[in-house]
Amino acid sequence: MAYRVPFVNAKAHYNRWKGEIDAAITGCLASGDLICRGHLRDFEAHLADFVGVKYAVGVNSGYHALHFSLLAAGVKPGDEVITVAHTFVATISAIIHCGAQPVLIDVGHDYNMNCDLIESAITPRTKALLPVHLNGRVCDMERILSIADKYDLRVIEDAAQALGAAFRNQRAGSFGLTGCFSFYPFKILGGFGDGGAITTNDPEVARMATLLRYNGEDRESGEYHYHGYTALLDNVQAAVLDVKLRHLPDWIAHRRTIAALYREGLGGIDGLEIPHFDEHNHFDNFQNFVIRTPFRDELRARLKAQGIETLVHWPKPVWEHKGLFLDDPRLPQTESICREVISLPMSAETTAEQARFVVESIHDFYSSKAMDSSLLHRAG
Repeated sequence: MAYRVPFVNAKAHYNRWKGEIDAAITGCLASGDLICRGHLRDFEAHLADFVGVKYAVGVNSGYHALHFSLLAAGVKPGDEVITVAHTFVATISAIIHCGAQPVLIDVGHDYNMNCDLIESAITPRTKALLPVHLNGRVCDMERILSIADKYDLRVIEDAAQALGAAFRNQRAGSFGLTGCFSFYPFKILGGFGDGGAITTNDPEVARMATLLRYNGEDRESGEYHYHGYTALLDNVQAAVLDVKLRHLPDWIAHRRTIAALYREGLGGIDGLEIPHFDEHNHFDNFQNFVIRTPFRDELRARLKAQGIETLVHWPKPVWEHKGLFLDDPRLPQTESICREVISLPMSAETTAEQARFVVESIHDFYSSKAMDSSLLHRAG
């Protein structure tokens, strides 16, 4: 279906930057630099500088960034890692694949880790905390780092949705032992296939990740140091991402402008919760603009009928997927969020006109709901 307002517009995005992107791809292919060459090193250096750390290591997915980070943190079978249930499954799967036990806790009103619940979840087996900066908003890293220091725990940031977002003027991915990023095509910085990166200030972690991503081999000496993985960010993707990284601050500024239009236009609707979070200490990148309503499915159907594409992250709690064999942690906030949240169109290509149309359509929906309620009340 061709949407009047798509959630993202990959075709328009490419055409907008076609000249720069094609030049980067052609340069990479023409030089024959396909694997672990200058384009990758340049992107890693620029990404590290952008995040505000010493090192960045390109890998082939956000999942591998998480997995390698946990290995570098010393997470092993029998350990526990505290994270949230309201996240993409890769966050939890990375813990499982280390042989460790994910300990799932609930989120707060901003959809991020509820710091009030962390200490009660810590046991003698707890090795690490894995906060998720969801929707482009950084967790309260001051409290999380304080708790981690108190209990001698490692902190790994799932910053897959938060590149460029900040807490107290410090960017996501620069707080913990590592930051983990995804360059899935529809992320705020997306490639033309999957990709990811680890950011860190620890040289040993950076070296371990660099070796693990290429079968455990030191490419200069030929020595194998680990039974590693095939998880390298290839040069073509790195070249494309390096081009896009230069434009990222402008794209974030645009997203914040669209978010302001949504917030202004949707504020005050009874029964609709919009991102109302305090921004005194936060700079959000608005990877997603998430609204919350008990009429989620009905509203989403109405918007689709009007040509507005929306997404739901995620329609049911992760533990309800039986194939994952997760215990039910009984997290009421996560359960209600899964029933009520909807993400509105948001990208570097979303226009002010499109945002206003979305706002108008949501107002029309709620007006019709109010009218139906009034008629029902009169009939009663």
